[in-house]
Amino acid sequence: MSDLYTRFVSGALFPLQEKLKKHDTVRVHRDMEASQWWPRQRILDLQLKRLQALLQDVAAHVPYYRELFARSGFDPAAVRSVADLQALPFLTKAEIRAHADALRADNAAGLARFNTGGSSGEPLIFFIGTERVTHDVAAKWRATRWWDVDIGDREIVVWGSPIELGTQDRVRLVRDALMRTELLPAFEMSDDKVDGFIARIRERRPKMLFGYPSAISHIALRAEQRGVRLDDLGIKVVFCTSERLYDHQRETISRLFACPVANGYGGRDAGFIAHECPSGNMHITAEDIVVEIIDEAGRVLPPGQSGEIVVTHLATRDYPFIRYRTGDIATLGDDACPCGRGLPILKDIQGRSTDFVVAEDGTVLHGLSLIYILRDIPAVRAFKIVQETRSHTRALIVLEAGANTEGLDATVIEGFRRRLGAGVEVSVEFVESIPAEKSGKFRYVVSHVAVR
Repeated sequence: MSDLYTRFVSGALFPLQEKLKKHDTVRVHRDMEASQWWPRQRILDLQLKRLQALLQDVAAHVPYYRELFARSGFDPAAVRSVADLQALPFLTKAEIRAHADALRADNAAGLARFNTGGSSGEPLIFFIGTERVTHDVAAKWRATRWWDVDIGDREIVVWGSPIELGTQDRVRLVRDALMRTELLPAFEMSDDKVDGFIARIRERRPKMLFGYPSAISHIALRAEQRGVRLDDLGIKVVFCTSERLYDHQRETISRLFACPVANGYGGRDAGFIAHECPSGNMHITAEDIVVEIIDEAGRVLPPGQSGEIVVTHLATRDYPFIRYRTGDIATLGDDACPCGRGLPILKDIQGRSTDFVVAEDGTVLHGLSLIYILRDIPAVRAFKIVQETRSHTRALIVLEAGANTEGLDATVIEGFRRRLGAGVEVSVEFVESIPAEKSGKFRYVVSHVAVR
């Protein structure tokens, strides 16, 4: 049961903030709270209606799709089912890079520039409009409430993105204080830093944690090692996202915090795709997102068969993501969930995976601390980072066509040594392609950590 202050935040303060930002989040959230309980076919009917509206809108306002539809003879007004999407080609990171301006709608509102974290090995620059932000926030809000917590409950976020860390100005700090959320920067995970995180979590006694499963499980194991309890704080749920959640991490977090772990799947590029309910199923945000599963030849697979996740986000008229290849692997489920929600189910997700690296002095760092260095270099199209030993790290880099490599290796070496230590050997190798991991399905960016 939420306390009075939580009800004030979720019922008044947060809606006021969204209204001032000209976001329609409250209405979208209210609609989603209702539609999650609809029969699945009714949800899919709504999805189709929104898909039809999106396709007709981008045909009128987005140069890339106006030209594509004309060239391929695709008539958005003739779309009668989600399967009709299969007449369109996939949208890839390479296509977005090549047509960045043409993907922008001529009536776009409130576009903001974003980068993916690059944990797939292929960083991407793209834009998000007000509608997309509104719908993703509303979807996250709905999923949060599945676990009997709400906006305004005390929250600690274990995160490391420069977007979040770079905006900790006075306004942001005041807003976070009012919303009762606090950020713990997860890039550096030295024993001293982690001990400080543990002390802060104990002092704060949050109702929920949110962040990388690797970082949160690392904090939990450090507390266990020191004999510090985390199971007496009243934490109701730990939300994990941005990385693949492994079974051993779920067990560790659940055991040591004495609460359930809720997995979330999505990204800044593809949107808030799916979230775990208390019955243990990952529900797709089907009001906003069409998920297709494809095989290696690009054929759409039926429920029960594993393949690559392809996403169409229905709230991206300003900068459309239509049949976007995520590079991640999963299976669509067709069974009903005991929770009673009609939202479709996504299973066996094998997605983004990053590990820790270890600095020269033994400091544990999140893999993203190196990933972001390469992500922000425009000449880099794809990459893989391998830490062979504590004193030697390799960076395999695929360059954009025609990119100038002058000084690039020095930039990478300087950036890595700034994180890992001045005495670390950094090898930069320019390659034609990044080799897949043994599964052939997805690859690890930080593929190996050897501490010796």
